[in-house]
Amino acid sequence: MTAVEVNFDGLVGPTHNYAGLSYGNVASLSNAASYSNPKEAVLQGLAKMKAMHDLGLTQGVFAPHARPDINVLRRLGFTGKDNEVISKAFKADPVLLRACYSASAMWTANAATVSPSADTLDGKVHFTAANLNNKFHRSLEPTTTTRLLKAMFNNDSYFSHHEHLPEQGFFGDEGAANHTRLTDAHGKQGLELFVFGASSFNSALPKPSKFPARQTLEASQAICRLHQLKPSSQLLLQQNPAVIDQGVFHNDVIAVGNANVLLCHEQAFLNQIDALKQVRNAYQGDETLHIIEVPSAKVSIKDAVTSYLFNSQLVSLSNGKMLLVAPQECHNNSAVNAYINELISADNPINQVQFFDLKQSMQNGGGPACLRLRVALNQQELAAVNPAVILNDSKYQQLCSWANKHYRDKLSNDDFADANLLTESWQALDELTQILDLGSVYPFQL
Repeated sequence: MTAVEVNFDGLVGPTHNYAGLSYGNVASLSNAASYSNPKEAVLQGLAKMKAMHDLGLTQGVFAPHARPDINVLRRLGFTGKDNEVISKAFKADPVLLRACYSASAMWTANAATVSPSADTLDGKVHFTAANLNNKFHRSLEPTTTTRLLKAMFNNDSYFSHHEHLPEQGFFGDEGAANHTRLTDAHGKQGLELFVFGASSFNSALPKPSKFPARQTLEASQAICRLHQLKPSSQLLLQQNPAVIDQGVFHNDVIAVGNANVLLCHEQAFLNQIDALKQVRNAYQGDETLHIIEVPSAKVSIKDAVTSYLFNSQLVSLSNGKMLLVAPQECHNNSAVNAYINELISADNPINQVQFFDLKQSMQNGGGPACLRLRVALNQQELAAVNPAVILNDSKYQQLCSWANKHYRDKLSNDDFADANLLTESWQALDELTQILDLGSVYPFQL
């Protein structure tokens, strides 16, 4: 059945800030305590969405989460009215408060894992929100993410939603950032690659020694079961622990796939020669599978991490070719830019590149691919999606006006003591629920 891949990009939230909360994410740590510009951030993200729409691609919008998370602050012992909770938290633990203000839900590649209906035994599209157990600020997200997914994909005939995995490190799940699907066409059965960093139960498998492995083997296995994946549609591979220790905190920082193309660094996977042999043997498509390995001699791990080459999006265009949607940092890095020019001139489906200014997201450790959740949908499934979350020209203008109305253009550490920031943020999201027809997805009351 004819199908399209819809990229649902996360809208950057009104409290976007740099707090250095993500250990193992080099960009996040290096920009801690810098001033942030939420208005610029959301407009940069919207500009990318509009550009994808203008290319003829179906583009969706994923709403931010309500921040600060007052409920968790109350659970941690801060009492009183909302403004009193914020004041007490700011005085006692400003880093904790900033974590509760985090707009990290903007990176919807971590929101969930999605399996298209062509790959599942019951013929439904399956969604499981990631538990994001490895980081406190991200562990606050799964419940709201599930509510948002159900508001967007609200038809039991086509969509199946699962509760996030147990909130424990043994089942650490970081969503689609460690999940890639290879297929001849989005409507055909595909091969879903699940990439894990370590095993919780099998001590024989290697682990990184410096930074944490955020995705476990056991979590990936559980997702395969929950999604009722056909045995021939699943393959589990281990990420190279050595590159995790160099700042490759998710697989989408070292590899990206789309349709019949897998672009990866030569150090991406553990025992890479054998891993890629498994991919080739498991791929069942009729088209040629293009596995493009980027050598360290041309792009070092450091350059890959700082430029986010592999956190680019690969999208299929109507002419049968592919576009690499890359951050501006790839153009600014001479080695990476030289490699991209070589890549798009070579004999493979990737023949175009477009660079985007996503500095506000990049400084916090998220590139173009971090900002989107990919959902392959046939025409009946697409028709069942909440139409208000699909971008068009008027929706884009409406969202830009909304952002310009509600977002600040500068946030510093002292601003998080301002209770007005809570009111501004929640008012913005209250209005957004009407723009995107989401209903009551947030736990706050104005």
